[in-house]
Amino acid sequence: MDPHLISSPDYRPLPEEALRLCAQVSAPPRLIAHLTLVHDAACTLIERLESAFPTLDFDKDLVRFGAATHDLGKAIHTTELTESGEQHQARGMSLLESLGVPRERARFALTHGHWDEPGNDALEDLLVALADKCWRGRRVERLEAMIVERVSLSTSEPAWRCMAKLDEILTSLGNDADSRLTWQRTFPASERN
Repeated sequence: MDPHLISSPDYRPLPEEALRLCAQVSAPPRLIAHLTLVHDAACTLIERLESAFPTLDFDKDLVRFGAATHDLGKAIHTTELTESGEQHQARGMSLLESLGVPRERARFALTHGHWDEPGNDALEDLLVALADKCWRGRRVERLEAMIVERVSLSTSEPAWRCMAKLDEILTSLGNDADSRLTWQRTFPASERN
């Protein structure tokens, strides 16, 4: 299926580079839909963080790319589109690298699931992991606390104020989780479905 055909007026389309990568690995429609939703959540998260914390410095393009490609390993491990699993993470990173994506950008395939391990906790990695959770209304206290710590250090705002602002952003992002989940489920997990 042509990745360009999976779109909705409600969600930002995947960037051309991500669409090209999806086409190269014959990503199933549900995977493309999922990447679209996480990318859209990441874009909204970035906009709202910029508004709430104007001095916060992070690589927004890297976050958008990471969100748009983080689960590409599920093109190989397709059962993980409908069942829990972690095989897609390391495989996704090596797959992206084999397609010419530099390690600095391919890393999100691994770090989105291992954000709590040393070395995987840069703000950009944490934000991709957060976008992968919040698009469906899921909250992870430890992940949010790590982000608050980094935002507070970067902006010199008190942690409690950073947490209050992040909580408001995430509550708002979670409001339409059911409709996003329903939209994602309309796409088959494989070409054969």
